[in-house]
Amino acid sequence: MSALICGSFAFDTIMVYSGQFKNEILPNQVHMLNVSFLVPELRREFGGCAGNIAYSLALLGGEGQAMGTVGKDFDDYADWMDEHGISREYIKVIDDAYTAQAYITTDLDDNQITAFHPGAMAQAHVQKVPTDAGITLGLVSPDGKEGMVEHAQQFAEASIDFIFDPGQGLPMFNGSELRAIIDQACYLTVNDYESQLVRERTGLSEKEIAGKLKALIVTKGAKGSVIHADSKTYEIPVCSPAALADPTGCGDAFRAGLIYGLQNGLDWETIGRVASLMGTIKIERPGTQNHRFTMDEFKGRYRSEFGHDLV
Repeated sequence: MSALICGSFAFDTIMVYSGQFKNEILPNQVHMLNVSFLVPELRREFGGCAGNIAYSLALLGGEGQAMGTVGKDFDDYADWMDEHGISREYIKVIDDAYTAQAYITTDLDDNQITAFHPGAMAQAHVQKVPTDAGITLGLVSPDGKEGMVEHAQQFAEASIDFIFDPGQGLPMFNGSELRAIIDQACYLTVNDYESQLVRERTGLSEKEIAGKLKALIVTKGAKGSVIHADSKTYEIPVCSPAALADPTGCGDAFRAGLIYGLQNGLDWETIGRVASLMGTIKIERPGTQNHRFTMDEFKGRYRSEFGHDLV
């Protein structure tokens, strides 16, 4: 089962504030907000949802391609992908744009403030889902809105099961637009805040949304995740991280675990645990594509976390 991961590629400038935002932002003064944070730590990383998911899926040995639009400054990222064996077949360079740029500030409570320049990502719709490449599973992750809508429609028209992962792109969609994509999708993955927003905008209950899909996956941070599938609810536990280095990209690593599980025909409880472990491994390392493991190491960690083998 080959996966096509549609989404963004970006350069992430990640800054770590050594305090707590809540101590610097006065609730009764947000209408005249003017704050500055000293950030002793700063890194520039390769990121973007499609890039992050493809990287983690490659670590797992999954079969996947990433599709997206990038800018004239993509050379270093391209070299990185080549170094790690990640295909660039479906990446298109937009010559008069920059690759998307994210500026992320994280505090000690793992809260984040992000500024994002979409750059070439806004042209995502110029890429089309290939129908003759053996793609059997798709994922629509945050990207240019027009691209997300068109790629969802193209997957549906090609009868390719796909995961809808709106993430930080969710605020771009109104209720009718969300309902339309949910009707096309086979899987929806959101965090608990996004789940509430989807319910509010669509007017659908969690049960109604799950009833339209093969699975609804809701992540809940330190409380684990919940998978609604087969008219059942699967409670997925969290793992025990060795360190809490950086939450950026944990959701993308989690999605790579979902894809891997679906590709290998695993049951939902196992899929959820693979995804949970992927998010944990990611949070132990700063950046979104700096975690490493062999499959033997991953299976050993899985065994120690959950008390049984990953087969």
